[in-house]
Amino acid sequence: MTAHGPVLPLWLCAGCAAPWPCAVRRHELLTEYASAPLALAVHLGSYLNAASQDMSWAPPAALERRFLGWLP
Repeated sequence: MTAHGPVLPLWLCAGCAAPWPCAVRRHELLTEYASAPLALAVHLGSYLNAASQDMSWAPPAALERRFLGWLP
């Protein structure tokens, strides 16, 4: 289990206090889902949905870039 999980409702990283998913967690997720990139996108999409509810003040495009924009 990672130390770089999200701290809700602000969606900051528990391990490094960066916006979640932080660089470390992104690397971990890419490694964990290397053989299932579509599953990773679906997984992160569910986080995007939850984060958009928790952070209704955040611009939707910024949240989309944050949660999905870094995927290969």
